[in-house]
Amino acid sequence: MTNDPVHSFSWGWVRAGRPTLALPLVCDSPHSGTCYPGDFGHALPLDQLRSSEDTHVERLWGHAPDVGATLIAARFARTYIDVNRALEDLDPRMLADSWPEPVSPSPRTLELGMGLVWRRVPSGAPIYARRLPAAEVRQRIERCWRPYHAALLEARDRALREFGCCWHLDLHSMPSNAYERLGLVSSTPLADFVLGDRHGRSCEPEFVALVKHALEAHGHRVAVNDPYEGQELVRLMGDPQRHCHSLQIEVNRALYMNERTREPNAHFDDLRHDLSNVLEEVARHVRLRSRGLRAH
Repeated sequence: MTNDPVHSFSWGWVRAGRPTLALPLVCDSPHSGTCYPGDFGHALPLDQLRSSEDTHVERLWGHAPDVGATLIAARFARTYIDVNRALEDLDPRMLADSWPEPVSPSPRTLELGMGLVWRRVPSGAPIYARRLPAAEVRQRIERCWRPYHAALLEARDRALREFGCCWHLDLHSMPSNAYERLGLVSSTPLADFVLGDRHGRSCEPEFVALVKHALEAHGHRVAVNDPYEGQELVRLMGDPQRHCHSLQIEVNRALYMNERTREPNAHFDDLRHDLSNVLEEVARHVRLRSRGLRAH
């Protein structure tokens, strides 16, 4: 990531942006981390673990600080701990001892093993040959989950203090066989981009339309809420009644990388250029809308 690094938390997360807040626009990439800490204790080979990374997403959107946005990216792997899941979304069956707080694992967590701490990768292969001590999970929460959430919420709250509004882009990538991985049958091929607004609950329709049209202007096929509608971070950041608009963006990995080797492909720079132009469009929208809100 380029530009002015504002904060770096070891291998935890990194934030880039201007010292003074230029726009109430926050971007984050929670799943592009490639650091697998020494205390992970996984039994699965690294190449299988890496299949769950949103590898290079923070680079694709690296123009964000240039347009005045704050960009936050995780460095730790999502299989170590997933900051796009609630603290309660924990499967107690994977723990070696009791958990001191209430848990409420989602069906996805119980069935697929992909909650706060992943039990399995999408292929179904188990990550561990052991159960995790509660203290180990707690350490991951304190070292990674809480600092990442604190950074994101601080960026949102700063935008609200200075501008009275905030727009948030939650940046992800999706495997080219996403429908198959999710056990879904679709009559149409997977789109190049999927925008998720929790079916209208996390941001204004005008913002969804703007991002959709900006991507389509570069020849990309765009779907909305199919098959991803947005998860915990979009829910947390999106509150249109408070002028907080949060949109999840999934990009098809086949567009920019070799999904087996994780290396950028020949189209990487072209896609990064497209997304730089999209960010310029988003920045113009945010600038005009925030001025209008402040005028009122």
